Amino acid sequence: MFIVQDYSLAIVCCFITMLCWGSWANTQKLVTGKWRFELFYWDYVIGILVFSIVAALTLGSWGSSGRSFLDDLAQASSSNIGSAFLGGIIFNLANILLTAAIAIAGMSVAFPVGIGIALVLGVIINYLGVAKGDPALLFGGVGLVMLAIILNAVAYKKAAGSTSKATTKGILLSITAGVLMSFFYRFIAVAMDLNNFVNPEPLKMTPYTAFVVFAVGIFASNFIFNTVMMKKPLEGSPVSYKDYFSGKFPLHLVGILGGAIWGTGNLLNLLAAGKAGPAVSYGLGQGATLVAAIWGVLVWKEFRHAKGKVTGLLLGMFACFIVGLILIIVSGA
Repeated sequence: MFIVQDYSLAIVCCFITMLCWGSWANTQKLVTGKWRFELFYWDYVIGILVFSIVAALTLGSWGSSGRSFLDDLAQASSSNIGSAFLGGIIFNLANILLTAAIAIAGMSVAFPVGIGIALVLGVIINYLGVAKGDPALLFGGVGLVMLAIILNAVAYKKAAGSTSKATTKGILLSITAGVLMSFFYRFIAVAMDLNNFVNPEPLKMTPYTAFVVFAVGIFASNFIFNTVMMKKPLEGSPVSYKDYFSGKFPLHLVGILGGAIWGTGNLLNLLAAGKAGPAVSYGLGQGATLVAAIWGVLVWKEFRHAKGKVTGLLLGMFACFIVGLILIIVSGA
């Protein structure tokens, strides 16, 4: 089983997580106008599930270190399996709202507001669970991230117009998604033995097994959450499962790729949590907010009509995010 053995490698894994979590939404942007986000989201969820199983049967089972996936799953307690499964349900509800916010307001708004809030609350929740890292530096970095969120929300309001219904709906969806998103990681962390991935405590799970159970929770709950979204969409007319199965293969493939990209980041983040601690690992991974904002601003031109004041707010947002993330890294060293 592949295991992260030192803090430096854990930070590298967290940076890859940041890139993956901040970039998967580009796959949604690629099919915008061709494929409704509710239909895209089914493929995204399937991509996460398939990737988790493949990773567990390969990297999570090869070699002599740790318990192999099937052995680990067989010995895990029902409470730990239930905790990781519940984490998947919470994540799915949060992420489907975030995906809707991306469709309405764009990446450069939905991510900084939604995932920024998830970062702030998630770091606090995970630090209370496992107090790893210098609290002054850790929460100083979190404070700067919170300031970046505020600057981004103000910039979006100025660029879109304060009376825009899409502005209000996009920000409200992002806030709701962020609050829910802050809780999911703790449920996965509780199910694992964060102190020893090589010889995990009996009844606990390795990151690979916990990820598979988490992914099953996402997939199972999607039959409820996404079915509701399909029948009562936040934007546009209802869609059906017939619409999904009539979609062209390349459109399905894009969504599955998006799920695999997010899944890669999630697995590396769970592996890094053993050495960096869940608060630092989660907080740094959610620096995806910065990556997504860069995609939204520079590639998708979501602020192309912005004027001088808005540009200044965006630069301030990026600066606060960068310094905040540096403090989070240093806090765990």
